[in-house]
Parts: sequence; C-alpha cells; structure tokens
Amino acid sequence: MRVLLATYGTRGDVEPMVALAAQLRQSGAQVQLCAPPDAEFASLLERAGVPIVPFARSWRSWQVAETTAREVVPNVADHVNNHIAATFDTVAQAAQDADVVLATGMLHFVAGTAAEVVGIPNRFVVFSPSLLEPQGYQSLVGPAINAHRASLSLPAVDDMRAFLLTRRPWLAADPVLGPPPNAADVGARSGAWILPDNRPLTPEVEAFLDAGDPPVYVGFGSMIVEQDAAMTTIEAIRGHGRRAIVGRGWAGLEVTDNEDCLDVGDSNLQALFPRVACVVHHGGAGTTTTAARAGTPQVVVPQIADQPYWAARVAALGIGVAIDNPSPTLESIRSALAVALTPKTAARAHAVAETITGDGAAQAAQMLYNQID
Repeated sequence: MRVLLATYGTRGDVEPMVALAAQLRQSGAQVQLCAPPDAEFASLLERAGVPIVPFARSWRSWQVAETTAREVVPNVADHVNNHIAATFDTVAQAAQDADVVLATGMLHFVAGTAAEVVGIPNRFVVFSPSLLEPQGYQSLVGPAINAHRASLSLPAVDDMRAFLLTRRPWLAADPVLGPPPNAADVGARSGAWILPDNRPLTPEVEAFLDAGDPPVYVGFGSMIVEQDAAMTTIEAIRGHGRRAIVGRGWAGLEVTDNEDCLDVGDSNLQALFPRVACVVHHGGAGTTTTAARAGTPQVVVPQIADQPYWAARVAALGIGVAIDNPSPTLESIRSALAVALTPKTAARAHAVAETITGDGAAQAAQMLYNQID
C-alpha cells in the first residue's frame, strides 16, 4: 500500500503524523509525508526514517508574520486562498503516487480536492474531539473553496463540513483525556499517536535536575507568546520556592537569571516531564497528553484553537488547573500553582496516568490497512 500523509501546521500537527508514518513503514507500506520545511520537522522525519515532501512555505512563517503584523490577512477568503496556494499543488502532485491520502491540520482546505483529482480515497484525522464540533464552515470557507474547485472544473461542495473533515473523520486522542462528543460521528478511533523519543537529556539539564527539588517546567511550544508571560510565570514559581526549566519554543523564551532557572531548546519531554513537579504550558494536544502520561500536574494557559478544550479537560479530570486568560497575571499563575503543586493534585495526576492508553499509532496503521484493502 502506498500512503500519502499530509499535514500543515505546528509541531502538534506534524509529530503525530510522523508517528503514524513510522508505524506504517514497519508494516511494509510505502509512505511519503507532506509537511512544512521547518528544520525541527525535518529532524522529526529523519528520526523516523520517513521521506518528506516539503511545502514551499514553512508554517512558522505564517505565525511569525501574523503575530508581528508584518502580514495581515484581511478576511477569511484571503486566509483560505493563501493556504490553498501554499499547499494544493504539493499535495496533488504527491497524491499521484499514492493509494490513499490521510491529512490533518490546515490541509482540510485542499486534501479532499487533491484526492478527488487523482481518484483515490481521502481520510482526515483530528487530534482533539473539539474539532469535530460544527463550526459554520459553509458560510465561512465555502465560497473560497468552491471557487478553487470551479477553477479545476470540479462541482461545488454543498456540505462543507463533510468535505473538510470527511463524513466520518478519524480521531486520534486518548479516550480518557479526550472522549468524543458523539462516537457515531467518528470514522476511526485510536489513542494519541506518539512518536517515541529515545534522546537523552543534555548534561546541562541532568545537572540542573540533580541540583535540587524537582523544578516546574514552563513551555508554550509553537505558540508565539510574549517574553513577559514567561517572566511572570517564573516569578510565580519562585514565589512557591521552586526552580524553573523554560522551553524556548518558537517564541524564543529566555531567562536572564540562571541561578534557579534554565532555558532549553528542543528536549525529550517524554523523559523530562516525569522528573518535574508541574508543567505550565499552552494546552496543545501533544503536550497535554505527554504530561498526563507522565503523571505530572499541569497548569494550562490556552492560547488558540483546541487549547481551551484541553485546559478544560485537565481541570475536569483534577490533574491540574486551567487559566482562562492567554496572558495570565502573576496572581493567577501563583494561585494555579498553589493547587497544582499540592499532594492531592499530584496523587490524582498519578492515578489518571495509570488509565491513559498507550500509543495509538500502531492501531491506526492497522485501521488504515483494513479500510483500504
């Protein structure tokens, strides 16, 4: 079987697809992965031994441009058209050598059309149940997508949700952390797709961990947050007598006082999270799942998209605290940590970790075989 996986988005959109690609390759499938050309994504694919079909424009360039207001998208139609222009030709070309396309992220604008042009099945996966909810797709993005389809002499789409997500989209999320709102709407269901990370922690990180009590990890991943957010969080952590490890992420967060703080680049969070007292993060599906599997309490500061959903789930499960403000105050962080750092929350986080399923990528690989064979 020849499989084209395609994703356009942040690391949370790319890493699970690399995990699935690795499992498909182990099963004997021929796999290509269309992904942004960012260096960190190329590194992920290299670790898994998966060939990349790079898009011409990186995803990070969109985020940086929009955050710094160097580029303004005046309306939804322009937003959709810009993403179609950046991705369609790459996916359609790669699909010519595939038996099936499975896409995610911002490729919901083009995956169905690309598969239709080539004449192969199309599957779409989401990593959060919240993304299965109705979003008013027809009026928002329908005109732009149908205009693109008309340019290819394809008929207009009258059920935009089914076009974007397919009629029965896949869901890859742990059933405890992210139960589906309506299981009947899900075409295939698995646990989260997790790429194993066997990299050792750096000597610098190991030395910092060994130098005192478990620190608090702070990281916002692919979110372009303000440096002040990290500094406010560090001050709150210090108020609880704790040290901090700060993930630089795409925002390039840094700490100037390294006596009780350490900033780090790309690290093995699967190895790091079990050794920290709490994880303060943005609420991405991958980070939430990694912290939950580690049994480590969380403080979630959601920024966009599905992150408020994961923040709410963390709070509902009692494994941490959700902060309802993308730019939290010192007091809100301090109060959240006061709950997250209690023995009660730690015990609950450990208990829930025992219920988290293992990697769902192998299961998903088999489901794809079953649906296509």
